[in-house]
Amino acid sequence: MAIDPDNLTPTIPPHDPNPKKPRIALPPLSCDSHFHVFGPHRTFPYSPTRPFTPTDASKEDLFRLHEFLGIQRGVFVNSTAHGSDNRVLVDLLAAGKGRYRGVALLEPTTPEAEVERLDEAGVRGVRLHWYFPHGGAPRPREDMRKIIALASDHGWHIANHVGGHGMVDYYDFIAAIEAPVVIDHMARIDIDEGLNGEAFTALLRLLDRGNVWVKLSGSDRITKHPHSYAEAVPFARALAMHAPERIVWGTDWPHPNHKPGAVPNDGDLVDLIAEIAPDAKTRQLMLVDNPTKLFGF
Repeated sequence: MAIDPDNLTPTIPPHDPNPKKPRIALPPLSCDSHFHVFGPHRTFPYSPTRPFTPTDASKEDLFRLHEFLGIQRGVFVNSTAHGSDNRVLVDLLAAGKGRYRGVALLEPTTPEAEVERLDEAGVRGVRLHWYFPHGGAPRPREDMRKIIALASDHGWHIANHVGGHGMVDYYDFIAAIEAPVVIDHMARIDIDEGLNGEAFTALLRLLDRGNVWVKLSGSDRITKHPHSYAEAVPFARALAMHAPERIVWGTDWPHPNHKPGAVPNDGDLVDLIAEIAPDAKTRQLMLVDNPTKLFGF
């Protein structure tokens, strides 16, 4: 779907402005390990090559949400809406005063001095895109290797956004990455394949390599029934049981690219933690200890 770069009318619905108060209390220093901030576009313009136009979702909105939910730390993953312009990311990291880390988008030609600046600001990862629900294709592999090299020189992790059968299609490339690897949103698998499906089995096998982490975010992405996440829980719980020391959790706020009426409520997503990780030890790992290690808090 082509986007008119000069038309700033949002092509995706806004986030739910009225989160429910979670029924569960999160442990101190809990981390939302995956969220985005969009604009405001008058201050931080959207990329002319963006695949979608978001509704503005500011850092002030994000901070209020985290305080309401009981979250003290977070990781801002820059979005393709902003492209490789990371100014909005650096702005949030400065305002967060050490409570936040970032995942940037880089180009193969990004100068080393810029990577150093981002590292000093609190960036701890770079994201590679393999999944394009709005059209497009992954970068050439050689370009990805150059981006990985830029990030690896600073000890950053390599986040991978895959979907559908992507965990199988790109397994060999991702498995060859020597740096810490993160798989976003439980690889956005097709849950109709079941727990023994090829993509989910590949994800479990990748976790066994020891340098791979997975975000137990995206239950709202893989469910077949909006606002009902019961069918996604077995997959998140299986991952938590398989590698409890390499799981993290995130909201994915403000939930870009959902269809109207399908945007989740963040209070519901927090309460889902009780089903994903019923025991306090696993929750402590997922929400506090593992993010501290992975993101360098």
